[in-house]
Amino acid sequence: MAVLGRFRRHGAASGAPSGAPSGAPSDAPPRASGLTWLSAFRHPWVALLAGAVHTGSFAPSPAWWLQPLALAWLCWAALGARPRRAALLGGLFGVGWLASGLWWLYISMHDFGHLPGVVSGLAVVLLAAFLSLYYALAVGLAARGSGPPWARALAFAALWLAAELARATLFTGFPWIASGYAHTQGPLATFAPWVGVYGITALSACAASALATRAWRLLGVMLLIVSLGQVLPSGFTQPAGELAVSLVQPNIPQDQKFDRDRFEDNLNQLSTLIESARGQLVITPESVLPLPLAWLDPVQTERLQRAAAQRPLLLGTFLGNEQAGYVNSLVALGTPAPYDYGKRHLLPFGEFIPPGFHWFVRAMRIPMDDQAHGTHQRALSFAGQRLRPLICYEDLFGEDVVASALDQGEASATVLVNASNLAWFGPRMVQDQHLQFSQMRALEFQRPLVRATNTGATALVDHEGRVVSRLPAEQAGVLEVRVQGRRGETPYARWLAAFGLWPLWALAVLGLVPVLIHRRRAR
Repeated sequence: MAVLGRFRRHGAASGAPSGAPSGAPSDAPPRASGLTWLSAFRHPWVALLAGAVHTGSFAPSPAWWLQPLALAWLCWAALGARPRRAALLGGLFGVGWLASGLWWLYISMHDFGHLPGVVSGLAVVLLAAFLSLYYALAVGLAARGSGPPWARALAFAALWLAAELARATLFTGFPWIASGYAHTQGPLATFAPWVGVYGITALSACAASALATRAWRLLGVMLLIVSLGQVLPSGFTQPAGELAVSLVQPNIPQDQKFDRDRFEDNLNQLSTLIESARGQLVITPESVLPLPLAWLDPVQTERLQRAAAQRPLLLGTFLGNEQAGYVNSLVALGTPAPYDYGKRHLLPFGEFIPPGFHWFVRAMRIPMDDQAHGTHQRALSFAGQRLRPLICYEDLFGEDVVASALDQGEASATVLVNASNLAWFGPRMVQDQHLQFSQMRALEFQRPLVRATNTGATALVDHEGRVVSRLPAEQAGVLEVRVQGRRGETPYARWLAAFGLWPLWALAVLGLVPVLIHRRRAR
């Protein structure tokens, strides 16, 4: 009997039916086929596709829900793989996402920089691959974690948040289409004035990873948080009067903007649009004068000043000199007091050249390719409002804008103003993406934001992030809007001004604690 008992225990451990020899065939279906079927959905090529699906959650698409679903796939695939393969999946997901979301950079390099098509396409892929290293590292580390499903889900979300923060801050930052921006509409948008775009990133990543790991209790907690978010207090700012604004969209093709033979015609077109404006203040796009204001012909300067005498003008041009450098600026003409604003957060490769890349930028012959930084952030006081300019992609950095969302100091603003020129990148996708970033800033700080652009998207965004009015892309015209200024401070503005992004970094570290505790106990 003792021998028989040992035989039965051995048979049970080996997977054979009780009472049968260990080598007897089993009636259960082989597990290998099921694993092979599932492994097809974890193939690296699927990661590229999932990344492209992730891009489909951003403007102009309204399908915000694709963002957490695509991320849930990545979490499911990566946490079921070895760390190296998980890192590969994370990196390829990032390449699929960022290459498909930044493809319009090809237009600037090929059509206007005159680089060969192969070189331009390769440059886009290499940029996407470099930025994807953050996600490869994060997902690879997530796969090394152990513990119950809820702990691994939290770790994945924490590392995803850390990767997004790193991309937004290191090497001057390039947070274009960060995952939280997909949620300018949908249930997570209500959290913007509380936790900002990266807090939304964390909430979405946590819900996605809870779904992927089948951590049902954690998923239930996330659904409860989202439900409570719909009834959170939201009226943090109050009306502060109105201002009639004229937003000029000249629609000057980029290949003609710096053409000396076309300069006179372009300036006449711009002046005509300014003279036709009816608002209390006229705002032009950035660098609408593609040369320093001091270089302008006296006759042309006089025409602009006459127009500004009728309606004050915020004009995009350059200030500075060859010794100190030229600054991409907005200059006020016709206002009671002199005012100018210089761009402070410059765009790599387009406005400043990173060390070692002069050869690449010089090959594209970009005018004004190495600019100087602006020096102040004060707002323009006009007609009872305080307007805070932001030039081009400066409105991607809420941490740079937050001083203007507080009711104190010279930077305090009732209206945010973005002046951009996206003609470098064509009309498709990039304009809608940039408009979506402006919507997120309006949601975070509950301030209206007006946009004056060369070819689009010229628009008014209200303090709730809604696009109230917009000119069609690639159409010359003036958008006449009445913007309601706002005063007050959101919770996000208060803690961001006090601590910067450090509370979010702390949240990322905190999310790793459960798996670290489990790993230590296991040892």
